[in-house]
Amino acid sequence: MDQLRRGFKRPDLYGVWEVNSAASKLGSQASTIGSRHISDGTLRLQFTREVTYYAHAIVQDVENGVKSISEGLRALAEEQRSLLNQSLDVAQKGVGVVAGAAQIYAGGTLCYASLGVLCATFGVPLMAHGANNVYENGRNLLEGRSDTEGPVRDLYQSAAKAMGGGDREGNIAYGISDLGMSAYGVSRLVLKPDSWRL
Repeated sequence: MDQLRRGFKRPDLYGVWEVNSAASKLGSQASTIGSRHISDGTLRLQFTREVTYYAHAIVQDVENGVKSISEGLRALAEEQRSLLNQSLDVAQKGVGVVAGAAQIYAGGTLCYASLGVLCATFGVPLMAHGANNVYENGRNLLEGRSDTEGPVRDLYQSAAKAMGGGDREGNIAYGISDLGMSAYGVSRLVLKPDSWRL
């Protein structure tokens, strides 16, 4: 109330309605994101409730003149953007895990279909890259990190350092190899099991 006396005036009803609407949208977004990424019902409810309480506190601040309408809308928009970024980050790491599993499968299929001929040159390296991608993205996802480096990436970094480069060059080489092997794994010609029969 002291702030109301110091020159803050009650906001207009339309402005409060805008802030309420933005708070409601934030609560809906939290509910959607929670249902996508949090399987435990209690944790999902707690997450949604915390975001809703935060949004309600912003509305209260605007109604009481502690924040202006634009400050309230800005705070809600920033929280909404933060939730969206976190959701996209989780989705991206999930895709990395799935892509790694696909690389492992493609490498195994390549070894099997070529009767071991292409196993050492393409199959095993593709499986190693896939396992490394599953490890890095899975650990990042579980621990909320983005800096995990797996053993295969470490090998590339060590090789780059031995040739006078650094971690950056090793990461570039790893990325190029990973993409190249993935492209090969997707586009390769798979031998049919009966194609070698006379």
